Amino acid sequence: MEPTSKPHEKHGRLTTQSDLPDSVYAFPKQRKEPLTDARHVRNAVVRFDQVIDVSDADRALAFANIEKAAKHYGVDLSETSWRDLGVHPQRNRKEAAAKGVATRERERRERESTEQD
Repeated sequence: MEPTSKPHEKHGRLTTQSDLPDSVYAFPKQRKEPLTDARHVRNAVVRFDQVIDVSDADRALAFANIEKAAKHYGVDLSETSWRDLGVHPQRNRKEAAAKGVATRERERRERESTEQD
């Protein structure tokens, strides 16, 4: 699979994610996992299996883009295939995120009530 990733050379502060061209994303069609620097490349590797509703071809392209960006930004990859990053996307992410928000809110309220006592 031929990568589509291109280093993003725009300087200055980006105002929104929409300022980025599709070519800087690991998953360009879905505009998921930007590859704008070494930190983002490492993040894309870690979050690879969290991207949902993509085909195997999309994953192959994303891995090729990650490899190219990793080389450009000097990130060492131990993985040699997209399958090394995880084949099965995480399920129920929205429910898990909502549960986490509720837990943090409950803990915040408990902290505040203890501080008031």
